[in-house]
Amino acid sequence: MRGNRVRHHRLMRPVAAIAVAAALAAAASCSTKADEEPPAESTSGPVKTGPGIEGNVITLGVLTDFTGLNAASGKEVTEGQRIFWDQVNADGGICDRFTVELEVKDHGYNVQTAVSQYAEISGDVLSFVQVLGSGMATALIPELEKDGLIGIPLAWAKNLAASENYAVIGPTYDVETINGLDYLLKEGLISEGGKIGHIFHDSEYGNNALEGSKFFAQQHGMTVVEQRIGPAEPDMTSRVTALAAENVSAIVLTTQPSQTAGVAAAAVGAGLNVPLLGNGPTHIPSLLDTPARDALIEHFYLVGPTGGVGLEPAADLLKAYQTKFPGVEPSNSVVTGYATSKVMDLILEKACADGDLTPEGVLAAKAAVSPVDTGGLTGELDFSKPGSSPSRQDFIARPKPGVPGGTEGVEASYEGPTVDSYVRS
Repeated sequence: MRGNRVRHHRLMRPVAAIAVAAALAAAASCSTKADEEPPAESTSGPVKTGPGIEGNVITLGVLTDFTGLNAASGKEVTEGQRIFWDQVNADGGICDRFTVELEVKDHGYNVQTAVSQYAEISGDVLSFVQVLGSGMATALIPELEKDGLIGIPLAWAKNLAASENYAVIGPTYDVETINGLDYLLKEGLISEGGKIGHIFHDSEYGNNALEGSKFFAQQHGMTVVEQRIGPAEPDMTSRVTALAAENVSAIVLTTQPSQTAGVAAAAVGAGLNVPLLGNGPTHIPSLLDTPARDALIEHFYLVGPTGGVGLEPAADLLKAYQTKFPGVEPSNSVVTGYATSKVMDLILEKACADGDLTPEGVLAAKAAVSPVDTGGLTGELDFSKPGSSPSRQDFIARPKPGVPGGTEGVEASYEGPTVDSYVRS
């Protein structure tokens, strides 16, 4: 096993569903599971191995989006993951022996495609280091649990944290929303007793965030004015007009980035000059190249599970990204990919230390590795209590042109007072 020198080096990198059911049945019928074969003993030491490991190569699955609604984020999350595992491999690999390769599939933000891709590769990977999208991650819970594999969802809905087979990297959307609203209250941007507008997707993503805004409102004598939208709804004008008529004092956004820009522009048109609070997936740097640029700079606040690519904990990552992609401006999604891989690395190192790199050993290591310290990339994580939010610490940021990621951090590892009393319904 690597000693303290290598651990310190890692720190500095930094530590440094009807349609779905049909698809599952169809996919499962043609799947060949490697875990039907007996696990093999490693020939180079007392570490038990099995599916997902060939010789000294560990294969991890990636189910992402390169062509759908979240293509920009999916691409950059995956780039952050590739950078991390390239560094691990150059440093000797998992427990100085196993190198890591990624099996990447583009589901195009389509649940049935993701289910089919899972069936195609699940027998040949040790775990899934990325499952992008709440809908996709939710659909795969029964399969992960049946196969005994762990996954890291690029989604933060509470139902995912309830599965012992998922490691959710940060606060769930309800906790995230409460923290964001607490920050607005602390800064005097909203007041007790007012109205909060909430524009949200009718999905695990949006509905879980709505739970947070409703709880916050209840605790502070406020009311929530709801605007439920579809994930691809293009025009936010009528939604913002309805909220302006209700005289809301802030708008919470649980949307796609393009919808975030639409809300900001529509708010200006409606004369609604109130803070806009977006959950983690609502912002990408290219929004500052849209007509909504000035409105976002003036009114938008981002609350998310990972720090920005321009913050000190991500300094080595930013340097590595700029070396690999010269002239390309990274978004904060690169940090998310890097952080998720860091957590998977810690889990695999624990499993290797315990002498069991089978799926069963990795699942046991995921449960035992808490508390997880990612060196400031996220808040502290706790996977020992399925059903609870793995963290209660968020990062608050503001849009800012000309800086890495297009945002400037204003609060790191922020945990507001209201979340302390939060009990889920």
